[in-house]
Amino acid sequence: MAVMDTFYISHGSPTLSIDETIPARHFLQSWKQNGFPEKPDSILIVSGHWDTSVPTVNAIAAQNDTIYDFYGFPKSMYRLKYPAPGSPRLANRVKELLAASGFSRVDVDKKRGLDHGAWVPLMFMYPEADIPVCQLSVQSNRDGSYHYDLGKALAPLRKEGVLIVGSGSTTHNLRAMRRDAGDGDVDPWALEFDTWLKDALIQGRYEDVKRYEHKAPHAKMAHPWPDHFYPLHVAMGAAGENSKAKLIHSSWGAGTMSYASYQFTSTEEEDTS
Repeated sequence: MAVMDTFYISHGSPTLSIDETIPARHFLQSWKQNGFPEKPDSILIVSGHWDTSVPTVNAIAAQNDTIYDFYGFPKSMYRLKYPAPGSPRLANRVKELLAASGFSRVDVDKKRGLDHGAWVPLMFMYPEADIPVCQLSVQSNRDGSYHYDLGKALAPLRKEGVLIVGSGSTTHNLRAMRRDAGDGDVDPWALEFDTWLKDALIQGRYEDVKRYEHKAPHAKMAHPWPDHFYPLHVAMGAAGENSKAKLIHSSWGAGTMSYASYQFTSTEEEDTS
């Protein structure tokens, strides 16, 4: 199996799961047709909806539960299921790699399933729900460099048939959302942050992205809390410092929410031994 690319997916609103008018939904539904990765052996997904004090990976021996970590939405959303199997083997491998890279404490959760930051995009990317999935938490009390190093520690998984996906939102300010915003009606601050990020990633300015809160325009407005941005740093770190970033989807919702998603391809030569 070829070395896997890594991905950052902006999952946006939970209504992505039922709203067929959201362009990002169609992007995810066409994942395989767009020639994205061959079917992986397993998936490690990092969601902004699981925030812990130390890195924590779930290790489910049977099927992952579908967690409905959203409130006040249409009832049909609470009937959706994504019963992908878990993978204690992958969870143990994640813990092993992180420990070897100096992460002194890594917890394993044997009960927690997949939150909507994980199961909603995967429901469209791999609807058969037959690929083992583990979820890894973020630590919002740390910074971008920490999460980049977290991803860097996990890079060997890309040669082991594991697809690493960061799931968050390129901009994530719920208080600034405008439900009545029309197509193309985007707040200037959100567009400026989104454009800065695209340019920084494509130009390989990863150090700037690690320190986005000091480098990016309107960083605090785009991310009042960093939980939905750090999955990007994990995907970026797992691909390596010399990787190439590619914008694979761009659309907007509610005037301020960017669904920009990225693919990271390593430029290192593959190990054919």
